[in-house]
Amino acid sequence: MAKECIVVPKAKVALSTASVYPENTAAAFEIAGRLGYDGVEVMVWTDPVSQDIEALRRLSDYHQVPILAVHAPCLLITQRVWGTDPWQKLEKARSAAEKLGASTVVVHPPFRWQRQYARDFVQGIWRMADETDVRFAVENMYPWRYRDREVAAYAPDWDPTGEDYRHFTIDLSHVATSRADALGMLDRMGDRLGHVHLADGSGSAKDEHLIPGRGTQPCAELLERLARNGFDGHVVLEVNTRRAPGPVEREADLAEALAFTRLNLAAAAPQAASAAARMPDRLSDRRS
Repeated sequence: MAKECIVVPKAKVALSTASVYPENTAAAFEIAGRLGYDGVEVMVWTDPVSQDIEALRRLSDYHQVPILAVHAPCLLITQRVWGTDPWQKLEKARSAAEKLGASTVVVHPPFRWQRQYARDFVQGIWRMADETDVRFAVENMYPWRYRDREVAAYAPDWDPTGEDYRHFTIDLSHVATSRADALGMLDRMGDRLGHVHLADGSGSAKDEHLIPGRGTQPCAELLERLARNGFDGHVVLEVNTRRAPGPVEREADLAEALAFTRLNLAAAAPQAASAAARMPDRLSDRRS
């Protein structure tokens, strides 16, 4: 007879260094270590420390917080970080990940005005993925909206599931902004889901990155599905705490986000204990 058991996947829970803004990258390592996160995802942006491999290694060693992922500088505000050539940015992100022991590089689809980059993007990501053990996980974005107008800002599309990528990142705040179906997108990603950006949203035209549980996205259900499927990637809290009155409140928000994630990853499933124990290994075998 099947037993009720707690299924805890191999997924590690990390903190995006962007989640502590307006505090800096160094503060993110300190907070992640103090709260008990499994590691960090480094958002490479205008903070010089986020671009400095040796500085990041020293922070990781000092706080005993592993660097699990590197987010390539794909934002409008990072257009000149690590140069202006988008492929050079990805090469530097891959090199950083390899040197820092991170398993994943998160990358956005190109902006539509990056025409040559966009034309070559799908094949180029495959080429780069073939040259390393680091996963290039392409992230879902969203259409830009102004009043009643919608602008397609990304190419080939803001929804990467229509293309043949090896790995995906699902971002629930972006799902909310795009007004898409999060669980439907999760199903389309299937075994190619390699990385999760966990945050909430209300469906606003603004990319909100709310603390999980404070919006309308199925954050808890998504985490429970990951647990039942033996997800072995990383779940990264990429949330917006810039409105926190101060450091104490910011840390409380990040502690709440971590507790929410761990609670819902430890989902009860009516399966035999031996079968549940084998689930992560089976999923890993399919991806190897």
